[in-house]
Amino acid sequence: MRRTKGCVTAILGLGIAGIVSCSLLIVFVFVFPLPVRNVLILGLDSRGPEGAVARSDAILVVGMPQGTAQLGLLSIPRDLFIPAPGFGLQRVNVIHVLGEQEAEGGGMRLAAESIAAAFDMPIDRVIRLDFRAFEAIVDALGGVNVYVERTITDFQFPTDDFGTQTVTFNEGWMHMDGATALKYARTRSMDDDYRRAARQQAVFRAVAVRLINPLTWPAVLRAWGEYVQTDISVGDLLLLAPSVLLRSGSVEQLVIDRDYIVPGPGGAQPNYERLNPFLDRYFRSLTR
Repeated sequence: MRRTKGCVTAILGLGIAGIVSCSLLIVFVFVFPLPVRNVLILGLDSRGPEGAVARSDAILVVGMPQGTAQLGLLSIPRDLFIPAPGFGLQRVNVIHVLGEQEAEGGGMRLAAESIAAAFDMPIDRVIRLDFRAFEAIVDALGGVNVYVERTITDFQFPTDDFGTQTVTFNEGWMHMDGATALKYARTRSMDDDYRRAARQQAVFRAVAVRLINPLTWPAVLRAWGEYVQTDISVGDLLLLAPSVLLRSGSVEQLVIDRDYIVPGPGGAQPNYERLNPFLDRYFRSLTR
């Protein structure tokens, strides 16, 4: 009987400790301002040996506003034109190349400066990963579960030897390893770049959900250290982890598609009047 009471007491103690820990995390996320609020993610059209002088064909900004239980996720299409300091109006996915040609690491800096100025929001940190890094992160997680909204078949998906292959994704939930998730995030020949951006957001959310499991963290950190280029420090990660994990189930997404674009002298440009409410809420919350 005493042994049973001891087990019950221990279980209750663990339960109370868990509740207290979760409560402290929630207080931390919603009361204390984070030093890092907006993170730019650049997915390079490169497989590593090609080097970092490559276009950033996946461009996402993650916002962690104070006082809300949601993450903001903004996808910027590669064919959008914005000003780049020193280079004038440029297609957004070329800006990384221009900066990297000037200096190693310059692509990350120029992309961050250009997007921050164009959208009037701070970019606190940058994550840059190529195809190999993307696959390594997803595989380190043990794969991800992605909901495919409609069956799609791409008869012209590019291969590493500059050929093409056919890839199909059937409607419904699908468990994807790194190579499969990369194909899903890259395919676009059957629709357009806006739908592809939505698929990239779906993969991002799936990765965020998998990161909730602490058993995946050692493998992810190894892959992160080996393949990912970023100015996020270990201290940043420790501060950001609670915020990202607690908000991972609630992500407010927006793709800058035709509804948020206006024609300009150089090409398609952001419709800031329509974008401002979303930007104000998720990316400018501490700058006004």
